[in-house]
Amino acid sequence: MTTENEHTRDFDPYLAEGEVKHPDQTDPQFGHLITAMVTPFTDDDRVDYKAFEALAHKLVEEGNDSLVVSGTTGETSTLEDHEKEGLVRAAKSAVGDRAKVIAGTSTNHTSHDLEMARRAERAGADGQLVVTPYYNKPSQDGVLAHFTAVADAIDLPLMVYDIPGRSGISISTETMLRLAEHPRIQCLKDAKNDITATTEVLTKTDLEIYSGDDQNVLAWMAMGASGVVSVTSHVASGHFRRMIDAVLNYDLREARIYHSELGPVIRAMMTRIQGAVSSKLVLNWLEFPIRTDVRLPLVQANETEKELVLGDLREAGWNL
Repeated sequence: MTTENEHTRDFDPYLAEGEVKHPDQTDPQFGHLITAMVTPFTDDDRVDYKAFEALAHKLVEEGNDSLVVSGTTGETSTLEDHEKEGLVRAAKSAVGDRAKVIAGTSTNHTSHDLEMARRAERAGADGQLVVTPYYNKPSQDGVLAHFTAVADAIDLPLMVYDIPGRSGISISTETMLRLAEHPRIQCLKDAKNDITATTEVLTKTDLEIYSGDDQNVLAWMAMGASGVVSVTSHVASGHFRRMIDAVLNYDLREARIYHSELGPVIRAMMTRIQGAVSSKLVLNWLEFPIRTDVRLPLVQANETEKELVLGDLREAGWNL
């Protein structure tokens, strides 16, 4: 006889003999909330390290566990190598031991990736974010060889970034399972929007998985993922933090409330204009000391785009 405090669960005897894992990523090495930081610029198009350090400090104070430096939202494609290295050093200086710094080391040239990985390690990065090689469209064997070469280059944990909308190709589930066997490939930033593939990777590997799409955080974490690498968290870290904490406390009702409230904010930040543009614009509106400048080929928001962003934020109750 079971007491009211005891719980039993019947499993299919055939499934019980299988190798299905039940992920519960409650203590990931990079935490649960990670912001992919913008790169501020001065009026003469130089990296504004002072504003960058202030932003890093703000984000950690608001609950971020780690920061991504010189990723897509950091306009990595238009940054010089020395600027990327300088940003890692600036982030480490600003946050110290309060958060980890993940360096975006990606290019579409493997030997250049290896050099950027070494630069990131020298600058003090705690990990590296590596995207699928873009424009080249390598085969899955090429994808496997690329990530393996970068992981072998330095002694830092590597977060694979699967974003076919930008890279032109996706990482197949079979390739991801093989990559997970590498001891330094430890995380996946998943922006593929394939729930079946994500579930298979979650249940067949020990990879720590992060949503690469802000709107998917609740769904991904409900499946057992670690959290999010976010853009919207530049201006809504508090809401993301509370939603994530609600999930970790198994409070679905509370998590759903925060998820709903984040909806219009995510729409404003992620669908109207490019994320680097929207993040700088809204931070500026919120009186954070950052210029709205971006580097070509990105341009600042036009008046129509600004009105769309404002409309979404006002729907969320923001007084702007």
